Amino acid sequence: MIKTQVIKEIVERLGFAPTVGQLEAINALSEFTVQPTGNDCMLLTGYAGTGKTSLIAAYVKALDKFGINYQLLAPTGRAAKVLAEYSGCNAYTIHKIIYRQQSSTDGFGRFTLNFNKSKNTIFIIDEASMISNQSFDDSAFGSGKLLSDLIEYVRTGKGCKLMLVGDTAQLPPVGLDISPALNPAELESFGLNVRFAQLTEVIRQQFDSGILQNATWLRELVDSSKNVFPKFSTEYPDVKRISGGELLEYLSDEYSRNGREGNIVICYSNKRANRYNQGIRSKILFHEEELSTGDYLMVARNNYYWVNDRPNIGFIANGEIVKVKRIGKRTELYGFRFADVTFELLDYNCEEFDAKLILDSLYMDGPSLGSESMKMLYQEVMADYMHLKTKKARSKQIQNDPYFNAIQAKFAYAVTCHKAQGGQWPTVFIDQGFFNDDMLTREYLRWLYTAFTRATQKVYLVNFDEKFF
Repeated sequence: MIKTQVIKEIVERLGFAPTVGQLEAINALSEFTVQPTGNDCMLLTGYAGTGKTSLIAAYVKALDKFGINYQLLAPTGRAAKVLAEYSGCNAYTIHKIIYRQQSSTDGFGRFTLNFNKSKNTIFIIDEASMISNQSFDDSAFGSGKLLSDLIEYVRTGKGCKLMLVGDTAQLPPVGLDISPALNPAELESFGLNVRFAQLTEVIRQQFDSGILQNATWLRELVDSSKNVFPKFSTEYPDVKRISGGELLEYLSDEYSRNGREGNIVICYSNKRANRYNQGIRSKILFHEEELSTGDYLMVARNNYYWVNDRPNIGFIANGEIVKVKRIGKRTELYGFRFADVTFELLDYNCEEFDAKLILDSLYMDGPSLGSESMKMLYQEVMADYMHLKTKKARSKQIQNDPYFNAIQAKFAYAVTCHKAQGGQWPTVFIDQGFFNDDMLTREYLRWLYTAFTRATQKVYLVNFDEKFF
């Protein structure tokens, strides 16, 4: 296999004449593919509409043709699902592949770096802008630094290579100004030989898309670092400006057209998302109960307890969307309210699992139960095990207590942009919420860009200031 053969195969699989930028990326991909393995890393970045998705799909098909092993990964279950759909191949979360659970009886779910048994495999990571390298004290995974662990995992495989794919205009991980996995200098600090290709030219087939036209303008503002108002174009049929008074009508229409899974409202704060979730449940879905069968929830905190006997799932991740299939007994205990619920994992072939849910978490304004609430729950559960003689015995019982391990979740009809990142929906409602001119920063423009690019068919701009038009 030589470089020209790889180039020819990728171009043929692409299905249309590549842009200049795509040709340069194909050339870099081909060099990366045929290069003898070492500390090789391919970094491919591309903005919305530049054909990054099409190029990856073509590249994967070319790898199949040459019999080259590859593994498709993404930071979240929803992002992995999107990757699988556009590539036509199986895709998994990074955590599922690179970590293994130390003890299946440990309710706190400590995970250590897995053994990489792959040989001569290219690990292709999509949505790499979401990958952090910050270490958190409460991290249950490896070193706590996902990027470091990913690189180490790939390196330990015989003849394996790493390819990172993402969009530098999207939101970086929470608390960071730049996505470390898309930063060549950061990657080189690990001793990687980085090949870099960037797609910037919007392909011709996308020119009639208002979503991409507006996203491109936003991205250009992000790149320019100028904090000026973007002027949204609503001349296209796929972008519409609506007022709060019109919202209910359009939400109702889109829910009738796309169902629950085909729509999302993106908000700037958890508190605002809460208000939307309550309104959608009562006015659109006509749910009068606190929790109803058919409700869509987003898990608010990693949970290692309820599926630890299912290696194909491993754990229930923060940000995972689940569907309520059945609701059983409700219990008030330890100062909280719980319900026995059968859930369906929408991003894992609709697998079902039974769990306890903390009902109080559904309406909280924060991203999950605060540290004080968790401390109170811990102390109340601990009181039930004070008859045990040793601290170790009490700790083990708490780790395996179903109430202490109850799932925390929020309704998934409206979410913050970080929670939506990595997913795509046919219709996206972007709510501006409270806004003043001081909020117009580069970070806010990235927020808008990321929100716009979650939509595949339609964007509604809700309650936006006149200055944006």
